[in-house]
Amino acid sequence: MNTEFRIADRGIGRGHPPFLIAEMSGNHNQSLERALDIVAAAARAGAHALKIQTYTPDTMTLDLDVGEFRVEHPLWGGQSLYRLYQQAYTPWEWHRPLFERARELGMLAFSTPFDETAVDFLEQLDVPAYKIASFENADLPLIRKVAATGKPMIISTGMATLAELDESVRAARAAGCRDLVLLKCTSTYPATPENSNLRTLPHLRELFACEVGLSDHTMGLGAALTSVALGATVIEKHFTLRRADGGVDATFSLEPEEFAQLRLESERAWAALGQVRYGPSAAEKESLVFRRSLYVVADLRAGEALSPANLRAIRPGLGLAPGFYTTLLGKRVSRDVKRGTPMSWDLLG
Repeated sequence: MNTEFRIADRGIGRGHPPFLIAEMSGNHNQSLERALDIVAAAARAGAHALKIQTYTPDTMTLDLDVGEFRVEHPLWGGQSLYRLYQQAYTPWEWHRPLFERARELGMLAFSTPFDETAVDFLEQLDVPAYKIASFENADLPLIRKVAATGKPMIISTGMATLAELDESVRAARAAGCRDLVLLKCTSTYPATPENSNLRTLPHLRELFACEVGLSDHTMGLGAALTSVALGATVIEKHFTLRRADGGVDATFSLEPEEFAQLRLESERAWAALGQVRYGPSAAEKESLVFRRSLYVVADLRAGEALSPANLRAIRPGLGLAPGFYTTLLGKRVSRDVKRGTPMSWDLLG
């Protein structure tokens, strides 16, 4: 089944290089100037798309600082959820200038909506696709709302059971989603390679007949590049100018030079997959001469027998294949043969 599709002018699928998304998240540190600099840096680094997140503290939670409304996490602990989202959210009035800058620089730009009002807002900006975050992948009303736009959907699978994913995909399909990507995701920050379980990728593709990819919170590039070998066609990485500048997601974000390396190496990994093939490729044909083959390694007189002393498998590869060695031993040459002559059947007469 062909599951490839396009987001605007970008092909998504195994016939195309991996689609790379730079997730800004809250790394703008509440500075529009810094946010615009991140957009420019992502474009220079080779990102195909910029992604942001569309919510407000009030659409995410309640302004309470007690009990379960407090964050207990090494990166964000010691504050309320509401205060964390105040630091991390991207003001809605920034969306248009950020998207316009991205498009000017040759990138696609879209967002993760966290409630239905965000979808309505993003539709006004004519985004080309939508992302559903792991923490919302069981929010079926939100999934149906996004699917009803008819635009491609990318859903992170973090924490979801197989039954929950099945329900989410069925809801998306029933509501109008034609083009779907499921991103393997580990919802820890940062994630470890040991918890990434990338072998899930081909299983996801087979079960849900859709494109698959990776929303990667690990440090470095290893997991992302490995995912390409397992069929990932979309890779999302958090992106920042410098981790040392801080920010809610800076710890597990790539810097521009690292993202540029991801672009280069992911395309190399994709190109290296190729297809099932045996025998010399066109590029290898010139190398065939350097295979071992059978050569006469001592001068022979007509009628003399071939032996280990005068017949060896050496390079280059212009003689008979080494597999004929035992067959040839004891056979007599029909004429004088000089040392360095490639062995051939016509030497036997």
